[in-house]
Amino acid sequence: MHVGSYKQLKVWQKSILLVDSIYNLTNKFPRSEEFGLKSQMRRSAVSVPSNIAEGSQRKSDKEFVQFIHIARGSLAELETQIIIANRQKFLPESEKNDLLLHVSELQKMLYSFRIKLKAHSS
Repeated sequence: MHVGSYKQLKVWQKSILLVDSIYNLTNKFPRSEEFGLKSQMRRSAVSVPSNIAEGSQRKSDKEFVQFIHIARGSLAELETQIIIANRQKFLPESEKNDLLLHVSELQKMLYSFRIKLKAHSS
């Protein structure tokens, strides 16, 4: 399935917005979290669009599907980290809910995209 540039994919664009949100949010974390939760959340968030981009450049849709799985795993990590950040009082409830909604939308988009890729590769 030819997708053109990954930058044109809505799921990639939406995941970039999530990265922006996570970076803005984690800038407010305590200094003690510089190499802890702050760093982990940023890595998890960055992994999502990075894996979409890398997968789009692979030779087959089957390989692309594997990178979509990895991106979904990173979203699950990030979802957990958002919950932890809220429980540690680094993240207000309203921001937690907004971020979890964004993560949920991306999970659904990646799931649908994976289904399309698998159907195309069959």
